[in-house]
Amino acid sequence: MSDDALKALRKNASSKKRIATEWASKIHDVVEDSLWTEYQSLPDLAQQAVDACKAWEAAQKTYDQAVAEAQ
Repeated sequence: MSDDALKALRKNASSKKRIATEWASKIHDVVEDSLWTEYQSLPDLAQQAVDACKAWEAAQKTYDQAVAEAQ
């Protein structure tokens, strides 16, 4: 696999990780700032965070496998 392809896979995994972190931040904001008025949004936010983490995990696994095969 070319260096450019590996960089693209790494960038994709990093992007997925950033998205998961953004969902976690939204959960944190609700808990810290508006729990008593927005608690009903937590299940949806949690599911979005879980889905984003699964997407990151898959992208990271793909990148890790590509790196291992390139060595």
